[in-house]
Amino acid sequence: MEFINDLLSFALHLDSHLQQVFVEYGAWTYGILFLIIFCETGLVVTPFLPGDSLLFAVGALAAAGGLHVGVLFVLLAAAAILGNTLNYSIGRYIGPKAFTDHHRFFRAEYLHRARAFYERHGGKAIALSRFLPIFRTFAPFVAGIGQMSYPRFLLFNAFGGMAWVGVFLLAGYFFGNIPFVKNNFSIVIMGIIVVTVIPPIVGYFRHRRKAPPAA
Repeated sequence: MEFINDLLSFALHLDSHLQQVFVEYGAWTYGILFLIIFCETGLVVTPFLPGDSLLFAVGALAAAGGLHVGVLFVLLAAAAILGNTLNYSIGRYIGPKAFTDHHRFFRAEYLHRARAFYERHGGKAIALSRFLPIFRTFAPFVAGIGQMSYPRFLLFNAFGGMAWVGVFLLAGYFFGNIPFVKNNFSIVIMGIIVVTVIPPIVGYFRHRRKAPPAA
């Protein structure tokens, strides 16, 4: 039990142990990072794993000469895209089987509502959720349950995954080793999330306001 607790603590705070991981595992660090990002985005039960903070810390380590930022971008973007694809596939498999009129909490009506939502707003939801911890783990799962069109999901999944990894990785690469940033790590991460998410949300509501009312 103590070993499991230590392992869980290590995974949860991998961003702060990153330098130690690189010293001990060298090139295997790439595989460890791939696995963490893949699980954080691909498994509904692991939304607690580090995502934003880990990418930022990885970028800072790359700037210090520990890892190659180009390889990191390709590898971690692939992990994020593949993770969401697995999450979507699980939701798509479970949805029709779980949501029937025989269950009080999994009624077919809820499935129809999910389908309607993802037909209208699914692309934005998949892309924007990348920048929202917890939500990015559940959004592709619900998209699968709602049976969002796979080609459409794949397009926004790829765009969102590359944007998410690119923003946090490059932010860490260029700014992660500044003393002020190091001393205010959590605040900086939250600031990046706010800056990246607010403009698309504002644009979305402006579009909604200008859209003609349904007949």
